Amino acid sequence: MALDKQSILEATNGGYDVFKHFLGSRIQGSGKAFKSPFYDDTKAACYVYFDKRSRVYKFKDFGNAEYSGDCFFFVGKIFALACEHSKEFLRIMEIIDHELGLGLESNPQKVDRIIRGKGEQVIKASKLPSIHDGFETAKSDLPLTTREFNPHELQFWAKYGISKVTLNRYHVVAVESYKGVGKSGKSYEFTSTNERPIFGYQGLRYTKLYLPFSEPRFLFSGEKTEQYVFGREQLPIRGDILFLTGGEKDVLSLAAHGFHAISMNSETAHIPKNLLRALSFRFKHLVLLYDVDETGLKSMESLKAQHKSYGLKSLRLPLTGDKDQKDISDFFALGHSAEDLRMLFMEMLDLAYEDSMAIMRTCEIDFGNPPTEPEPLIKVDEVTVGAPGNIMCVAGSEGSGKTNFLGGILSGSIKPTGAVIDTLGMTIRENNEGKGVLLYDTEQSEYQLYKNLTYIVNRSELKRPPSWFKAYCLVGISRNERMKLILESMDKYFYQFGGIHSVVIDGIGDLLPGVNEEEGSVALIEELIRIAAIYNTVVICVLHMAPSGMKLRGHLGSEVQRKAAGILLIEKDENTDTSLIKALKVRDGSPLDVPIKEFGWSKEEGRHVFLGEKGPKENTKHKSVDLKALATELYGEKRSMSSKDLTRLISSHMEIQDRRARDYIKHMREYGIIEKSSQFPGFYTLVRED
Repeated sequence: MALDKQSILEATNGGYDVFKHFLGSRIQGSGKAFKSPFYDDTKAACYVYFDKRSRVYKFKDFGNAEYSGDCFFFVGKIFALACEHSKEFLRIMEIIDHELGLGLESNPQKVDRIIRGKGEQVIKASKLPSIHDGFETAKSDLPLTTREFNPHELQFWAKYGISKVTLNRYHVVAVESYKGVGKSGKSYEFTSTNERPIFGYQGLRYTKLYLPFSEPRFLFSGEKTEQYVFGREQLPIRGDILFLTGGEKDVLSLAAHGFHAISMNSETAHIPKNLLRALSFRFKHLVLLYDVDETGLKSMESLKAQHKSYGLKSLRLPLTGDKDQKDISDFFALGHSAEDLRMLFMEMLDLAYEDSMAIMRTCEIDFGNPPTEPEPLIKVDEVTVGAPGNIMCVAGSEGSGKTNFLGGILSGSIKPTGAVIDTLGMTIRENNEGKGVLLYDTEQSEYQLYKNLTYIVNRSELKRPPSWFKAYCLVGISRNERMKLILESMDKYFYQFGGIHSVVIDGIGDLLPGVNEEEGSVALIEELIRIAAIYNTVVICVLHMAPSGMKLRGHLGSEVQRKAAGILLIEKDENTDTSLIKALKVRDGSPLDVPIKEFGWSKEEGRHVFLGEKGPKENTKHKSVDLKALATELYGEKRSMSSKDLTRLISSHMEIQDRRARDYIKHMREYGIIEKSSQFPGFYTLVRED
């Protein structure tokens, strides 16, 4: 026989047996829909059907077309393998062959598989370690004689908490009698009695006999498969804990108490790597739970070291190791409960996660000793946009007035205590202690930066900048070095000036190769938030990229939109040639409730000055334009949309929580941008212009 696609299809009824094996009770019959096993599905929209054209069974997910294909595609999805790659397709076929015990793999193919797994170390198939070593295999011309369990037999299982339901689920039978001849020529003949019962663990082509009070205790009858894994058929596709035990009775007792478990043929059995890989994909924790005798403990330590890459854990039971206190079955027979085992598992995790939890304890919120609320450092009206321990963002297109606006914030940070100056509509907490104020510019030339700093110093009513105000032009420094220089200089000035009042990085996009670098964007923003918390300061990030409607572009913009405590958008008012300050995100409340501010150039004063708030009508007009653009983008070609879908789209697009998204919907309705649908309750219709 050969392991190939056609052979597998012929051996599995066109692939149906493969689906049945992995989906189990999900398949209730032809034409019955079920929920997807690959993601958290809310509706039953998956089918297994017979494709008349290809003459094979296929899986179809009408909720997500990505999950549709034949049995090979389906198994590939489970084990993260691609059918398009020849090597991975071979692995898929091997998994199906082993999972269903088809026995299609020829000896040459078996050798090839071993060579692939061992590199240059070639092991002949005939020399492979068998998981059945130590157990005799016998042949019989007569079939096993089985019958219903009698009360004595059920009582034997009951002391371990195992019921008839569990026995039936795992295909355990009561054997009346057996007669056969082993490979060694030895004859075996057994008849079940109340004192010496016989049980059988039934597989596809064999039965493993279990004689708890006789010798031998175990005997295989029939054709043994290469990979014996008891309990695999009963496993769910996904789970949290999977116990790997040394015996079938242990699997049954664990299952009876609500746990997932499998066993090889013995505690010294080889565990195939392909099996571990598949199980590690499906379960969060793979836990060895062997006997507490010398053999079991040594096997657990050896397997943990051998399969370290799969994160194998081991759990030692609090038993003496005596004959009746060795394994998990004895643990339950002694009166321990499922909760007791969970507590032991938790203790094991406590040890495994000891270092991590020590760190986490320093981060835990103590409700008995709550942290001090940080005093706002930058406010617009009474709304906080910049607080210590957070990052704040100032965004806008080129020429919008960002640099001048930053000048207003910086002048408020360095002005003399008590001086009243124009900070362009912002309220800046006074820097009475002379803590460091740091400006890092990555875009302007040295001369242009000097000119802007001169305006800042003049606006702050100082003749010369204070020693604790440091400004740097980083245009000539490579992008790879800029962040390192910023971090090290911040650390130096934190100690030199007894703290840092505020930090401005004018052009954080220039700290990365590009604003669409996802991994770099996440790392950069996480680092800025970390140092803001360490130095108890606010880091003002300036984005030199054009906003699209009410959303910042690129992965960097998305990350800033998610993490910043406040975002201010600076836009040019084309009608008046002034600059507008709009709140895109605020710490508390809705940014749509924050009035739009305005500043512009004053010939009399020779600098930009605050012009006040836009009036109610102009406020409404500007916000209506922004919301109209947002709604048009979200609706696209759609006419109507449910409240739930619209909330979800706004949340995703704006990187905000659902409750904030509902504020946007409220304002869209107030401004006449959307209206309730007269045809579909709970839907909103976009009011389009004729």
